[in-house]
Amino acid sequence: MSTTVRLDPFRWWHIDEAMPIEVDLFGAEHWSPAMFWNELANRHHYRVATDTDGALLGYAGLAGAPPDEVWVQVIAVRRDVQRRGVGRALLEELLAEAARRDARSTLLEVAVDNVAAQRLYAMYGFEPIGVRRGYYQPSNTDALVMRRDAEPTGDGPHDHG
Repeated sequence: MSTTVRLDPFRWWHIDEAMPIEVDLFGAEHWSPAMFWNELANRHHYRVATDTDGALLGYAGLAGAPPDEVWVQVIAVRRDVQRRGVGRALLEELLAEAARRDARSTLLEVAVDNVAAQRLYAMYGFEPIGVRRGYYQPSNTDALVMRRDAEPTGDGPHDHG
């Protein structure tokens, strides 16, 4: 069953509502409110997903890594609405932003034991390229690094189609 999702810019007033989701999903490794403030202050691309009543369903963020990479910082979806298209909608928005920025590669880190998220990313063309040992602390969980390369547009200087 799909949920009706509205995507809007993540603003400072969303931080308090995002924190219970953050703590629930990421436990001891959750971000602090200050970390969200920092992401917003640095003008990274963050979006919230809300339902028709305005309740926060999830959030996601993307940060640029000049000259031509972007990194998915987080995709978080409330447990009670997972597997209803919210994560997909957020990921598609981040990938659209990557395309708007002409990013050649979109990268992310995902816990090696988060198979559901890895499957979602693979559906969108992400491929594993490495492992960061003990990346998530304090659990010492490894992170799988995944990358998705942009489709050639055919209008660049190196395209001879």
